[in-house]
Amino acid sequence: MPTLAIPGFVDAHCHAFQRALRGRDQGGDFWAWREEMLALAASLTVEDVRREYAEVYRELRANGYTAVGEFHYLGFEEARVAAEAAAEAGIELTLLYACYLRGGIPRFRQESVGEYLRELEALRNEGIRVGLAPHSVRACPGDALLELGRYALAHDLPLHVHADEQPREIDECLAEHGLRPIELLAQQGCLGPRTTVIHATHADGHELDLLRDAGSRICVCPTTEANLGDGFLPVARVCHREIGICIGSDSNVRIDPLEELRELEGIARRQTGKRGVISLDALLEFGSDEGAAAIGIETWPDAIVDLEHPQLRGVGESAVYDALVFSCTGDVLRNTLVQ
Repeated sequence: MPTLAIPGFVDAHCHAFQRALRGRDQGGDFWAWREEMLALAASLTVEDVRREYAEVYRELRANGYTAVGEFHYLGFEEARVAAEAAAEAGIELTLLYACYLRGGIPRFRQESVGEYLRELEALRNEGIRVGLAPHSVRACPGDALLELGRYALAHDLPLHVHADEQPREIDECLAEHGLRPIELLAQQGCLGPRTTVIHATHADGHELDLLRDAGSRICVCPTTEANLGDGFLPVARVCHREIGICIGSDSNVRIDPLEELRELEGIARRQTGKRGVISLDALLEFGSDEGAAAIGIETWPDAIVDLEHPQLRGVGESAVYDALVFSCTGDVLRNTLVQ
Protein backbone atom coordinates (compact mmCIF):
# COMPACT_ATOMS: atom_id res chain seq x y z
CA MET A 1 0.00 0.00 0.00
CA PRO A 2 1.56 3.36 -1.03
CA THR A 3 2.35 5.52 1.98
CA LEU A 4 4.20 8.72 2.81
CA ALA A 5 6.16 9.30 6.02
CA ILE A 6 5.90 12.84 7.38
CA PRO A 7 7.02 14.35 10.70
CA GLY A 8 4.60 13.23 13.39
CA PHE A 9 2.22 15.82 14.77
CA VAL A 10 2.83 17.03 18.31
CA ASP A 11 -0.05 17.64 20.68
CA ALA A 12 1.49 20.31 22.89
CA HIS A 13 -1.50 20.69 25.22
CA CYS A 14 -3.68 17.79 26.30
CA HIS A 15 -6.02 17.16 29.23
CA ALA A 16 -6.65 13.49 28.52
CA PHE A 17 -9.30 12.96 31.20
CA GLN A 18 -11.57 15.60 29.63
CA ARG A 19 -12.19 13.31 26.65
CA ALA A 20 -14.95 11.79 28.81
CA LEU A 21 -16.90 15.07 28.48
CA ARG A 22 -17.18 14.82 24.69
CA GLY A 23 -20.71 15.07 23.39
CA ARG A 24 -22.05 16.71 26.53
CA ASP A 25 -23.80 20.02 26.06
CA GLN A 26 -24.18 21.06 29.69
CA GLY A 27 -23.03 24.49 30.68
CA GLY A 28 -24.00 27.73 28.99
CA ASP A 29 -20.44 29.11 28.95
CA PHE A 30 -16.87 28.23 29.84
CA TRP A 31 -17.41 28.70 33.57
CA ALA A 32 -20.46 26.46 33.67
CA TRP A 33 -18.59 23.84 31.63
CA ARG A 34 -15.74 24.12 34.13
CA GLU A 35 -18.05 22.98 36.94
CA GLU A 36 -18.83 19.84 34.92
CA MET A 37 -15.11 19.29 34.39
CA LEU A 38 -14.33 19.70 38.10
CA ALA A 39 -17.00 17.17 39.02
CA LEU A 40 -15.53 14.67 36.55
CA ALA A 41 -12.01 15.26 37.85
CA ALA A 42 -13.11 14.66 41.45
CA SER A 43 -14.73 11.33 40.54
CA LEU A 44 -11.75 9.61 38.89
CA THR A 45 -9.69 6.92 40.59
CA VAL A 46 -6.02 6.28 39.85
CA GLU A 47 -7.00 3.22 37.83
CA ASP A 48 -9.57 5.28 35.89
CA VAL A 49 -6.80 7.70 34.97
CA ARG A 50 -4.46 4.96 33.79
CA ARG A 51 -7.13 3.29 31.66
CA GLU A 52 -8.62 6.43 30.15
CA TYR A 53 -5.29 8.09 29.43
CA ALA A 54 -4.11 4.98 27.59
CA GLU A 55 -7.26 5.03 25.46
CA VAL A 56 -6.92 8.73 24.64
CA TYR A 57 -3.23 8.33 23.79
CA ARG A 58 -4.13 5.48 21.44
CA GLU A 59 -6.62 7.81 19.75
CA LEU A 60 -3.97 10.50 19.44
CA ARG A 61 -1.54 8.00 17.95
CA ALA A 62 -4.14 6.67 15.51
CA ASN A 63 -4.79 10.19 14.22
CA GLY A 64 -1.21 11.25 13.58
CA TYR A 65 -0.09 12.68 16.91
CA THR A 66 3.13 10.90 17.88
CA ALA A 67 4.08 13.07 20.86
CA VAL A 68 2.03 14.76 23.57
CA GLY A 69 2.43 17.34 26.29
CA GLU A 70 0.04 16.24 29.03
CA PHE A 71 -0.94 19.24 31.16
CA HIS A 72 -1.64 17.19 34.25
CA TYR A 73 -3.37 18.36 37.43
CA LEU A 74 -5.07 15.25 38.80
CA GLY A 75 -2.39 14.38 41.38
CA PHE A 76 1.06 12.87 41.90
CA GLU A 77 0.23 9.16 41.73
CA GLU A 78 -1.96 9.87 38.74
CA ALA A 79 1.05 11.52 37.07
CA ARG A 80 2.98 8.28 37.36
CA VAL A 81 0.23 6.26 35.73
CA ALA A 82 -0.13 8.86 32.98
CA ALA A 83 3.48 8.12 32.04
CA GLU A 84 2.73 4.39 32.09
CA ALA A 85 -0.28 4.94 29.83
CA ALA A 86 1.82 6.89 27.31
CA ALA A 87 4.41 4.14 27.20
CA GLU A 88 1.67 1.55 26.66
CA ALA A 89 0.20 3.58 23.77
CA GLY A 90 3.60 4.21 22.19
CA ILE A 91 3.46 8.01 22.27
CA GLU A 92 6.28 10.32 23.34
CA LEU A 93 5.24 12.14 26.53
CA THR A 94 6.29 15.28 28.31
CA LEU A 95 4.43 15.47 31.60
CA LEU A 96 3.58 19.14 32.15
CA TYR A 97 3.03 18.78 35.87
CA ALA A 98 0.66 21.49 37.09
CA CYS A 99 1.31 23.73 40.06
CA TYR A 100 -2.09 24.54 41.56
CA LEU A 101 -1.94 26.48 44.82
CA ARG A 102 -5.44 27.95 45.10
CA GLY A 103 -8.89 27.39 43.63
CA GLY A 104 -9.97 24.28 41.81
CA ILE A 105 -10.61 21.17 43.92
CA PRO A 106 -8.43 19.60 46.65
CA ARG A 107 -6.91 16.88 44.46
CA PHE A 108 -5.41 19.55 42.19
CA ARG A 109 -3.58 21.48 44.89
CA GLN A 110 -0.18 21.42 46.53
CA GLU A 111 0.39 23.12 49.89
CA SER A 112 3.34 25.19 48.64
CA VAL A 113 5.75 25.74 45.78
CA GLY A 114 8.26 23.69 47.75
CA GLU A 115 5.92 20.69 47.85
CA TYR A 116 5.23 21.06 44.14
CA LEU A 117 8.93 21.13 43.25
CA ARG A 118 9.65 18.08 45.40
CA GLU A 119 6.96 16.17 43.50
CA LEU A 120 8.32 17.40 40.17
CA GLU A 121 11.83 16.25 41.08
CA ALA A 122 10.52 12.86 42.19
CA LEU A 123 8.95 12.38 38.76
CA ARG A 124 12.18 13.44 37.04
CA ASN A 125 14.16 11.01 39.17
CA GLU A 126 11.89 8.22 37.95
CA GLY A 127 12.91 9.01 34.38
CA ILE A 128 9.74 10.87 33.38
CA ARG A 129 10.29 13.84 31.07
CA VAL A 130 8.68 16.84 32.77
CA GLY A 131 7.95 20.51 32.36
CA LEU A 132 6.73 23.10 34.84
CA ALA A 133 3.11 24.10 34.49
CA PRO A 134 1.84 26.86 36.75
CA HIS A 135 -1.80 26.27 35.90
CA SER A 136 -2.75 29.93 35.53
CA VAL A 137 -2.50 33.29 37.23
CA ARG A 138 -5.71 32.30 39.02
CA ALA A 139 -4.14 29.18 40.51
CA CYS A 140 -0.67 30.58 41.28
CA PRO A 141 -0.06 33.85 43.17
CA GLY A 142 2.58 36.27 41.92
CA ASP A 143 5.31 35.16 44.33
CA ALA A 144 4.82 31.55 43.27
CA LEU A 145 5.12 32.49 39.61
CA LEU A 146 8.42 34.22 40.39
CA GLU A 147 9.83 31.10 42.06
CA LEU A 148 8.60 28.79 39.31
CA GLY A 149 10.03 31.00 36.57
CA ARG A 150 13.43 30.97 38.27
CA TYR A 151 13.35 27.20 38.67
CA ALA A 152 12.43 26.56 35.05
CA LEU A 153 15.27 28.82 33.90
CA ALA A 154 17.82 27.26 36.25
CA HIS A 155 16.94 23.72 35.17
CA ASP A 156 16.30 24.50 31.47
CA LEU A 157 12.80 23.04 31.60
CA PRO A 158 9.72 23.93 29.55
CA LEU A 159 7.19 26.14 31.30
CA HIS A 160 3.55 26.04 30.18
CA VAL A 161 0.76 28.22 31.55
CA HIS A 162 -2.86 29.05 30.65
CA ALA A 163 -3.36 32.78 30.07
CA ASP A 164 -5.93 35.14 28.53
CA GLU A 165 -8.39 32.37 27.68
CA GLN A 166 -11.41 34.22 29.10
CA PRO A 167 -12.25 37.93 29.68
CA ARG A 168 -13.20 37.21 33.31
CA GLU A 169 -9.74 35.81 33.95
CA ILE A 170 -8.23 39.06 32.66
CA ASP A 171 -10.57 41.19 34.78
CA GLU A 172 -9.69 39.21 37.92
CA CYS A 173 -5.97 39.53 37.23
CA LEU A 174 -6.28 43.27 36.71
CA ALA A 175 -8.21 43.57 39.98
CA GLU A 176 -5.60 41.60 41.95
CA HIS A 177 -2.36 42.75 40.32
CA GLY A 178 -3.13 45.79 38.18
CA LEU A 179 -1.75 43.82 35.24
CA ARG A 180 -3.13 41.58 32.52
CA PRO A 181 -2.13 37.88 32.75
CA ILE A 182 0.73 37.90 30.24
CA GLU A 183 1.98 41.18 31.69
CA LEU A 184 2.07 39.51 35.11
CA LEU A 185 3.92 36.50 33.70
CA ALA A 186 6.51 38.84 32.18
CA GLN A 187 6.92 40.77 35.42
CA GLN A 188 7.43 37.55 37.41
CA GLY A 189 10.04 36.12 35.06
CA CYS A 190 7.88 33.41 33.51
CA LEU A 191 8.38 34.39 29.87
CA GLY A 192 11.29 33.10 27.83
CA PRO A 193 12.18 30.82 24.90
CA ARG A 194 11.08 27.69 26.83
CA THR A 195 7.70 29.24 27.73
CA THR A 196 4.45 28.29 26.03
CA VAL A 197 1.33 30.30 26.80
CA ILE A 198 -1.82 28.27 26.29
CA HIS A 199 -4.64 29.99 24.36
CA ALA A 200 -3.75 33.73 24.63
CA THR A 201 -7.16 34.14 22.99
CA HIS A 202 -7.79 37.62 24.35
CA ALA A 203 -4.18 38.87 24.47
CA ASP A 204 -3.85 42.52 23.51
CA GLY A 205 -1.13 44.04 21.36
CA HIS A 206 1.18 44.81 24.27
CA GLU A 207 0.94 41.26 25.57
CA LEU A 208 1.72 39.88 22.11
CA ASP A 209 4.75 42.16 21.96
CA LEU A 210 5.91 40.75 25.30
CA LEU A 211 5.65 37.21 23.95
CA ARG A 212 7.53 38.16 20.80
CA ASP A 213 10.30 39.92 22.71
CA ALA A 214 10.73 36.97 25.09
CA GLY A 215 10.79 34.38 22.30
CA SER A 216 7.82 32.58 23.86
CA ARG A 217 5.25 30.49 22.01
CA ILE A 218 1.47 30.27 21.96
CA CYS A 219 -0.30 26.93 21.95
CA VAL A 220 -3.62 27.26 20.14
CA CYS A 221 -6.37 24.67 20.56
CA PRO A 222 -9.01 25.74 18.02
CA THR A 223 -11.51 22.89 18.37
CA THR A 224 -11.60 23.22 22.15
CA GLU A 225 -11.69 27.02 22.01
CA ALA A 226 -14.66 26.79 19.65
CA ASN A 227 -16.42 24.24 21.82
CA LEU A 228 -16.01 26.33 24.98
CA GLY A 229 -16.88 29.64 23.37
CA ASP A 230 -13.46 31.09 24.19
CA GLY A 231 -13.22 33.30 21.13
CA PHE A 232 -10.60 33.65 18.39
CA LEU A 233 -6.87 34.15 18.76
CA PRO A 234 -5.78 37.14 16.63
CA VAL A 235 -3.88 34.71 14.40
CA ALA A 236 -2.76 37.15 11.72
CA ARG A 237 -1.39 39.57 14.34
CA VAL A 238 0.48 36.72 16.02
CA CYS A 239 2.00 35.59 12.72
CA HIS A 240 2.90 39.17 11.79
CA ARG A 241 4.96 39.33 14.99
CA GLU A 242 6.57 35.97 14.12
CA ILE A 243 5.54 34.46 17.45
CA GLY A 244 5.90 30.68 17.44
CA ILE A 245 2.65 28.73 17.35
CA CYS A 246 1.95 25.11 18.22
CA ILE A 247 -1.30 23.17 18.52
CA GLY A 248 -3.05 21.15 21.20
CA SER A 249 -6.05 18.87 21.47
CA ASP A 250 -6.79 20.31 24.96
CA SER A 251 -10.17 18.90 26.10
CA ASN A 252 -10.12 16.36 23.26
CA VAL A 253 -13.59 17.22 22.02
CA ARG A 254 -11.96 16.36 18.68
CA ILE A 255 -8.71 14.50 18.07
CA ASP A 256 -7.42 15.58 14.68
CA PRO A 257 -4.26 17.63 14.07
CA LEU A 258 -5.27 18.44 10.52
CA GLU A 259 -8.50 20.01 11.74
CA GLU A 260 -6.60 22.12 14.28
CA LEU A 261 -4.22 23.41 11.61
CA ARG A 262 -6.99 24.02 9.09
CA GLU A 263 -8.96 26.01 11.64
CA LEU A 264 -5.92 28.18 12.41
CA GLU A 265 -5.77 29.26 8.78
CA GLY A 266 -9.56 29.51 8.70
CA ILE A 267 -9.56 31.93 11.63
CA ALA A 268 -6.89 34.05 9.93
CA ARG A 269 -8.91 34.12 6.69
CA ARG A 270 -12.06 35.22 8.52
CA GLN A 271 -10.15 37.96 10.32
CA THR A 272 -8.36 39.33 7.25
CA GLY A 273 -10.69 38.50 4.37
CA LYS A 274 -7.73 36.93 2.56
CA ARG A 275 -6.66 33.36 1.74
CA GLY A 276 -3.24 31.87 2.32
CA VAL A 277 -2.50 34.00 5.36
CA ILE A 278 -0.29 31.24 6.79
CA SER A 279 1.88 29.29 4.39
CA LEU A 280 1.50 25.54 4.11
CA ASP A 281 5.07 25.03 5.32
CA ALA A 282 4.40 27.20 8.37
CA LEU A 283 1.23 25.29 9.23
CA LEU A 284 3.06 21.97 9.05
CA GLU A 285 5.82 23.41 11.23
CA PHE A 286 3.23 24.56 13.78
CA GLY A 287 1.92 21.01 13.88
CA SER A 288 5.28 19.34 14.40
CA ASP A 289 8.55 21.21 15.03
CA GLU A 290 7.06 24.04 17.08
CA GLY A 291 5.16 21.59 19.24
CA ALA A 292 8.27 19.47 19.75
CA ALA A 293 10.27 22.51 20.83
CA ALA A 294 7.46 23.55 23.18
CA ILE A 295 7.52 20.23 25.06
CA GLY A 296 11.30 19.88 24.96
CA ILE A 297 11.84 16.92 22.63
CA GLU A 298 14.27 16.58 19.74
CA THR A 299 13.12 13.28 18.22
CA TRP A 300 9.67 11.76 17.86
CA PRO A 301 8.08 9.21 15.50
CA ASP A 302 6.85 9.99 12.02
CA ALA A 303 3.22 9.88 11.00
CA ILE A 304 2.28 7.75 7.99
CA VAL A 305 -0.06 9.03 5.29
CA ASP A 306 -2.18 6.43 3.52
CA LEU A 307 -1.94 7.68 -0.06
CA GLU A 308 -4.68 5.30 -1.18
CA HIS A 309 -7.23 6.64 1.28
CA PRO A 310 -10.46 7.79 -0.44
CA GLN A 311 -9.90 11.33 0.85
CA LEU A 312 -6.80 11.53 -1.36
CA ARG A 313 -8.41 9.99 -4.44
CA GLY A 314 -7.33 11.83 -7.57
CA VAL A 315 -4.82 14.03 -5.72
CA GLY A 316 -1.52 14.35 -7.58
CA GLU A 317 1.83 13.88 -5.85
CA SER A 318 2.57 17.60 -5.89
CA ALA A 319 -0.71 18.44 -4.12
CA VAL A 320 -0.64 15.85 -1.33
CA TYR A 321 0.44 18.21 1.44
CA ASP A 322 -2.09 20.87 0.45
CA ALA A 323 -4.83 18.25 0.36
CA LEU A 324 -3.80 16.89 3.75
CA VAL A 325 -4.04 20.21 5.55
CA PHE A 326 -6.96 21.76 3.73
CA SER A 327 -9.18 18.80 2.81
CA CYS A 328 -8.48 15.72 4.93
CA THR A 329 -9.18 14.41 8.40
CA GLY A 330 -6.86 12.42 10.64
CA ASP A 331 -8.33 9.22 9.17
CA VAL A 332 -5.70 9.40 6.41
CA LEU A 333 -2.92 9.11 9.01
CA ARG A 334 -2.06 5.56 10.00
CA ASN A 335 -0.87 4.44 13.42
CA THR A 336 2.55 2.88 12.89
CA LEU A 337 2.25 0.84 16.08
CA VAL A 338 -1.27 -0.58 15.82
CA GLN A 339 -1.99 -1.77 12.31
